[in-house]
Amino acid sequence: MMQPVRVILVDDHPVVRAGLRALLSTTANIEPVGEGSSGSEAIELAQSLLPDVLVMDIHMPGVDGIEATRQVALRCPSVAVLVLTMHDDDDTVFAALRAGARGYLLKGSEQDELTRAIVSVASGDVIFGPAIADRVLRYFAAGPGVQTYPFPELTAREREVLNHMAAGISNQVIARLLGLSAKTAANHVSNILNKLQAADRAEAIVRARRAGLGD
Repeated sequence: MMQPVRVILVDDHPVVRAGLRALLSTTANIEPVGEGSSGSEAIELAQSLLPDVLVMDIHMPGVDGIEATRQVALRCPSVAVLVLTMHDDDDTVFAALRAGARGYLLKGSEQDELTRAIVSVASGDVIFGPAIADRVLRYFAAGPGVQTYPFPELTAREREVLNHMAAGISNQVIARLLGLSAKTAANHVSNILNKLQAADRAEAIVRARRAGLGD
C-alpha cells in the first residue's frame, strides 16, 4: 500500500489550520503531521519533521511565506512547498515561484483540488490553480521582452518603499508620500530587511543603490 503523504500546515489563523487538518485527516493517502503559525515555525518544522509537503500561507507575522519558502527550498530540498493563500496578485505569485514553491492555490479551492495538488507536488509535479495557471502561461508566452525588476522577491509596494529608502527618505516621509500610516511604512521596511536578509537599513540601502534604485 502506498505510504500517506506527510503534510505540515502553516497559517497564522487557527481556524484555517483546524479546517485544513479536519479536511485532510479524512483523506486516506494524506497525513497531517505538524502545524505552525509563522514562517519561522515553517522552517523549523520542515527541518525537524522533513514532511513530503508544506502547505503554507504567504502573509504571516515575522518571517513571511515567501522567505520561508526560500529557506525551506534551500535547507530541505526534498520538502515540496504548496502555497495556499487568498492573494492572487502577480507580485506575490511570481515571488513565491521564484522562491521555490512547487504549487500555488487560492483559498476557497475545492477539497479535491487541494488534495490532488498535495499528492502531485509530493510526486514532483508543479501545480497551479486554474486562475494562477492562466497567468503563468501568459507570463511565459510574453517571451523575453517581459520587464524584470531588481529584488523580485519584493512586492511592487516594497520595491517602491525601498526606492525611497535608497533616496535617503525617512519612514515618516515615505508614509506621507505613499499615503500610508507610519506603522504600515515601518512594517514594509521590516519585511524588506527580512526578505533581503539585510542586517540593517544601511545595508539594504547600499544594495538598493547598487541595483540602481534611489535616483
